[in-house]
Amino acid sequence: MKKTVISVTDAARNFADCVNRVRYQNLTFVLVKNGVPVARLVPTDAKPCTGRDLAKALGRVKLSADNARAWRDDLRKARKILKPPVNRWR
Repeated sequence: MKKTVISVTDAARNFADCVNRVRYQNLTFVLVKNGVPVARLVPTDAKPCTGRDLAKALGRVKLSADNARAWRDDLRKARKILKPPVNRWR
């Protein structure tokens, strides 16, 4: 799926065109305000990868013991570094 970055102002001025391109060209728009991404306009059939999807995919992968340990170590490091997203709607 192709992604196009567009300002919020341009998206507002051309909203009907953006919606049509999303629907018929399977295009995704990333809306930015002051250079910061704030929203996405995506087709309704676009499905993000959830944690459950990732766990299911990983369950089908056969890793060697060394690769499994490396994966576990990387995951632990990532959990220490990464912070959950801030919910600005509260």
